[in-house]
Amino acid sequence: MKTSLLLLLLFLVSCSNSNSDPVSLFNGTDLSGWHIDVPAMDSNPDTINPFVVRDGMLVSLGTPGGHLITDEIYSNYRLKVEYRFAGTPGNCGVLVHASTPRALYGMFPQSLEVQMQHNNAGDFWCIVEDIKVDNMEARRGPEENWGITEGKGRNIKHLKAAEKPVGEWNTMVIECVGDEIKVWVNGEKVNHGYDCTATKGQIALQAEGSEVEFRKIELTAIDI
Repeated sequence: MKTSLLLLLLFLVSCSNSNSDPVSLFNGTDLSGWHIDVPAMDSNPDTINPFVVRDGMLVSLGTPGGHLITDEIYSNYRLKVEYRFAGTPGNCGVLVHASTPRALYGMFPQSLEVQMQHNNAGDFWCIVEDIKVDNMEARRGPEENWGITEGKGRNIKHLKAAEKPVGEWNTMVIECVGDEIKVWVNGEKVNHGYDCTATKGQIALQAEGSEVEFRKIELTAIDI
């Protein structure tokens, strides 16, 4: 009887910590489930949409600057993104825990950015949200410069380089659980932050000057 009860408890614990099946946030056909925030469109409705679907991929054309934002709010998940700069090295990012639109520089939603810029993949950028890492001064600069708004030290460097050459596909995994955020690039752990000031929000992709292709954007809920 005791053995059966113990096995039942172990089963319940394992179920409570199990992950759901992955869900694709991009259907390969259109931008269902997402909305666009591009400031240039406010004054000129004929402005080109920088987010398109091409050959089954979601493509950020890079300009005009803006964001593609999920309609839904998420917490406690693992996000898997497969991306590449098909032509020249470029800049882009995945924003997690996004909330207030255009909270920084009239462009960036309040969020925590996981950088995808070539040679800097896995950096954190604090956008009116904050996070801590080990060896903070070495990776963020002098403490007196830290901040989360315009002109402040918002960049926290990644731990190691793990990107593939331009033109090859990279896999970035971002795990957001409670107030922790962990990042892997091509299987290498490149960042780990904790005490994040947000624990839930929308997910956003950037148009930030460079064309970047996405062939997979997949979310797995993590039960805690």
